Amino acid sequence: MAQRVVVTLHDDIDGGEAAETIVFGLDGKSYEIDLNQANARKLRKALAPYVHAGRKARAGGQPAPKAYRHTALTPDPAAVRAWARSHQVEVPPRGRIPKRVYEAFDAAN
Repeated sequence: MAQRVVVTLHDDIDGGEAAETIVFGLDGKSYEIDLNQANARKLRKALAPYVHAGRKARAGGQPAPKAYRHTALTPDPAAVRAWARSHQVEVPPRGRIPKRVYEAFDAAN
């Protein structure tokens, strides 16, 4: 004996027949809503400015890390450390270089 299962979606806004299920998230929570074509268009139109301005999140809801690049505006830290050591300016061997060391380097160059 064969069995046929029919799933009918009902629009969660107006109760009529729905065309699709839309999944979206807000404040770290995921939601699903069944909507007809007109209501789905309204939802997408309402969210469009936020989707356009937002960025995709990684799994777990965490935003993707930004890629930081060394710019030409700040000198190479290795060069600053080498200069500081050669001029008997105290500089830590690792980690952040104090602003005063960068300022002295800039003044000397």
